[in-house]
Amino acid sequence: MLEDIVQDRDFAQLMKKDMIELMVLFFEKNQNFGILCKIEDVSFHPELPPEITQEFRPLTLFFLAGYTFETARIEENYLIFEAGFGTNNIGSVVTVPLLSILQIIIDETPVFINISSYVEKEETKSAKIDEDGVKNSMASFLNNPENAKFLK
Repeated sequence: MLEDIVQDRDFAQLMKKDMIELMVLFFEKNQNFGILCKIEDVSFHPELPPEITQEFRPLTLFFLAGYTFETARIEENYLIFEAGFGTNNIGSVVTVPLLSILQIIIDETPVFINISSYVEKEETKSAKIDEDGVKNSMASFLNNPENAKFLK
């Protein structure tokens, strides 16, 4: 049943892996892109004033171009970038959990759709072992000097 698959941890890990590979390709090709994400999971440092955050919709689109694209990176399970908000261009570092990204968009066209609805829970010892396997598979990305600059 579809509901069982989209809530499955292994399925979510596959979606995350594919998402990372796609974003790394876009970084390598200098291809700007947008992400549609669940704003409730996104964090801002420093925090943005309420007059800005109240304008965000439950699903918010961030477009990574220019300085925002240049500062974007993938760390652990997050996409992190700097952006300016509001009329005063208030700067903030935006941290988006990868599984909170629902779409990756180029030129108004979704090129990736994350249908996983898995919610990450406290890590158990066995979950830690599984994640180590995912980290080891990502080591192949890091072996390529061109990819290493995108993953920290």
